[in-house]
Amino acid sequence: MATPRRALLGAALLPMLPRAARAQAFPTQPIRLIPPYPPGGGTDTVARLLQPHLIAQLGQNVLIENRGGAGGSIGAAEVARAPKDGHTLLLDSMGHVVNPTLMQGLPFDYTTAFAPITQLTLQPQMLVVPAASPHRTLADLVAAARARPGTLSYASSGNGTGAHLAMVEFARLAGIEVIHIPYRGGGPAMTDLVAGNVAMAFASAAAATAHVQGGRLRGLGAAGPRRIGALADMPTIAEQGYAGFDFDEWNGLWTVAGSPPAAVARLHAAAVFALAQPDVRARMAQIGIVPVASSTAEFAAFVVAQRERAARLIRDANITLG
Repeated sequence: MATPRRALLGAALLPMLPRAARAQAFPTQPIRLIPPYPPGGGTDTVARLLQPHLIAQLGQNVLIENRGGAGGSIGAAEVARAPKDGHTLLLDSMGHVVNPTLMQGLPFDYTTAFAPITQLTLQPQMLVVPAASPHRTLADLVAAARARPGTLSYASSGNGTGAHLAMVEFARLAGIEVIHIPYRGGGPAMTDLVAGNVAMAFASAAAATAHVQGGRLRGLGAAGPRRIGALADMPTIAEQGYAGFDFDEWNGLWTVAGSPPAAVARLHAAAVFALAQPDVRARMAQIGIVPVASSTAEFAAFVVAQRERAARLIRDANITLG
């Protein structure tokens, strides 16, 4: 008996259905979102702001897993060894472009292990001191550091992080010698800074603005080319005699390299949607974060340029993990 043409066509299409169904169904399970730093810092803040909107867009739970330590490389390694299916995300910052130069013997390659999705934010930094600090202005701090070389300490979220590199560059410009105290992330560094256990730090606006507004920290200068909107009375460091100083941080989103392009596109659309929501934008403006939402191609080019800049600074300043 002849087989109907419609049945033959349906049989021919059957092998194609599972792949198409999978692409349309993504995600098929909860998403793991890994900030590679402890809770409380600027990267963690961005993750928690975006989380509810990512859940709404993706139709799956988004589980935030903070994996701090080793300048962000522990959390990055967790993502690098995850399945190539788009269900594991890395929400990283400048450590992502610093670590390839600074760290040897990593079990993965930062330049090939991750698929870029989007630059999420620009994270303005500021130089802050504890509220009880005798240094009322940036000039006061520099004068004290010059008078007592090698005695004032500064916190960072780890060796080679943006906070560390910002202070290295500022110390070079100001002609001062200060002691570096690295922590396992921005949260622990901020806790000790507020407690007065270290003299100063560069910190993200996301992590420090509320402390400055609440009188627990004093802001001495914004690290970028523009004043921070939530703290408009605080001048930039460049305005205070250090022309050209520009060391803002940023956040980006990656998944595992080799994940399906359709999954990457869906994740990009969800992130762009989350960044556009009024509550997210209002909260970011309140604490000084600037949403970006770049295309995947723009973000890939940005990461390459940032990696080259970080490599030059690390080599010029002879920064090591030792």
